[in-house]
Amino acid sequence: MEDPSPVSEHAHFRSPHLTWHHGEVVELYGSEGTGKTELLYHLLCQCVLPVATGGLEVDVVFVDTDYSLDMLRLVSILDSRLNAARSSRSPSAGSDEAALRSCLSRLLVVHCSSSSQLLLTLHFLETSLSLRPGLALLLIDSMSAFYWLDRCEGGASVAKQEEKLSKCAELLGRLLRDYRITVFATCHAIRRSYSAPSSCSSSFDNDRPYLCRPWQRLVTHRLLCSRQEAANNMAATAGGSKEQKRRQVFTVHCTSSSSSSSSSSRTKAYRSSSFCVTDGGIEFI
Repeated sequence: MEDPSPVSEHAHFRSPHLTWHHGEVVELYGSEGTGKTELLYHLLCQCVLPVATGGLEVDVVFVDTDYSLDMLRLVSILDSRLNAARSSRSPSAGSDEAALRSCLSRLLVVHCSSSSQLLLTLHFLETSLSLRPGLALLLIDSMSAFYWLDRCEGGASVAKQEEKLSKCAELLGRLLRDYRITVFATCHAIRRSYSAPSSCSSSFDNDRPYLCRPWQRLVTHRLLCSRQEAANNMAATAGGSKEQKRRQVFTVHCTSSSSSSSSSSRTKAYRSSSFCVTDGGIEFI
């Protein structure tokens, strides 16, 4: 069957250390302040930047359920990436604002304050995908924003608690099947971890998925995000700046699941990556 993706020429979203193909769902799991949203900004910029600057030049939808999208931060990262590309090519001056506006024109931001609104947004997205052939990436920050509210409204019935999110997951599954978009969604940890995970397998055992089963079945990659102080920066020389000494290092442990053709079991592969957050975005180590 011919790939129905409207952007099939862009086979995958690539970073120096992590790669995902279109049509996949990636969950970024971790407590507050572990770099999840910064990773979304990195992916967003990679998509909306023009091809000439190393981007994919495709459309992105950012669903902000936490009302935490920092547009100033996003514009700062885009501006830094554009300036870096411009300095290497030394093009004509005066195109900064036009290039930035062009990038932002490929971004659609939607705010949701309930699971019902999220479901309506996904229905709207189903229509948008047929009207915007360049739409390739859906970012949701976060998928767990209404977890406690839904539990409260659902009462003692687990089915009622998970009903709305399950419908969202089912609709996402249809969008993945019909349009092969790529989905990245953050998920907040409901139990705080006080120590960095010692291994990929143990970290995922300690942070088991808690969202509804239909969502868990969609997830093809799960990133466990954590934060630690960079030991080498803490041991910097006395002449170094405080910022250098206290720079945070973020670690991502990725587990990728795939269904076996010969059985219903899922095979898993683990890998890790680390990065720092800079003024110009994330910097992989």
